[in-house]
Amino acid sequence: MAKPFDPEAILEVRHLRKCFPLKKSLTGKVLSELVAVDDVSFTLRAGETLGIVGESGCGKTTLGRAILKLHQPTDGKIVFMGEDITNYTSVQMREIRKKMQIIFQDPYSSLPPRSTVGDILSEPVRVHNIVPKDEVKDYVLNLMERCGLRDYYYERYPHEFSGGQRQRICIARALSVNPSLVICDEPVSALDVSIQAQIINLLKELQRDMNLTYVFISHDLSVVKFISDRIGVMYLGSMVEFGNKKDIFDNPIHPYTKALFSAIPNPNPDVKMERIQLSGDIPSPANPPKGCRFHTRCPYAKEICKHIPPEYKEYEEGHFAACHLLNEE
Repeated sequence: MAKPFDPEAILEVRHLRKCFPLKKSLTGKVLSELVAVDDVSFTLRAGETLGIVGESGCGKTTLGRAILKLHQPTDGKIVFMGEDITNYTSVQMREIRKKMQIIFQDPYSSLPPRSTVGDILSEPVRVHNIVPKDEVKDYVLNLMERCGLRDYYYERYPHEFSGGQRQRICIARALSVNPSLVICDEPVSALDVSIQAQIINLLKELQRDMNLTYVFISHDLSVVKFISDRIGVMYLGSMVEFGNKKDIFDNPIHPYTKALFSAIPNPNPDVKMERIQLSGDIPSPANPPKGCRFHTRCPYAKEICKHIPPEYKEYEEGHFAACHLLNEE
């Protein structure tokens, strides 16, 4: 019997899988596929921030887009605010779109160049009937102020702004429909470090004022540590470790998580870093290794790791991982 969904969770993902076909036969049968997200599960409470970390190409962005159904999941369940939206059509998703939004990684390509800031922010407000038509401009100007944008930016075009200002416009656009859940897809990776801090502080301030829930996707562990409540570590499409921020940073239990965290620079020059060097390259998601996907690079790999995938299970309260070595301890 299937476990009931958590009534207190704003988002619950179960065994989510997303595959992209690489080669098809003449009859349309899939001959080979790329597994971008494989068997990912987690729950998220209202007002929390879940950080998703991992190397480039591990499936972080695809996971975020599959949750929003910008990519149709291949398998698994997505339950948002008590509704199973896994098989919702685009028409059914239209109403849900108001409650779940995304901030894209690149503030340069994600804004239409021929629309003014006012038009960019007004369109979703009009489409979803957030406020009466005669109140749209005042609503947008108020939103711009909350996001640190001056009112005279209303008539300007995206090319007139810096990267940080453009990202503020992207944040304002995502918040224009009063969402409950926002997927932040590496929202600061294209910005200077000083601007990153401003955008992160803005996101935390908006979360506090509007009771937002974030899925924060990033490869910058320092940023994730600052903004997240819980953290999920992904490798080659799979969630290898998941838990509270304190547990993950103070006591990482998966070999990949330990290697990832050993790469964080220490600002103290007197402290010598014990960097864990992983051998080999990341395998192709189109042809992942059998058994544990990390075994080709893991310094502790055993024979069982080459043949049998490890079970993803809870080792401490709220602390999950998938590793054969943990079963021996």
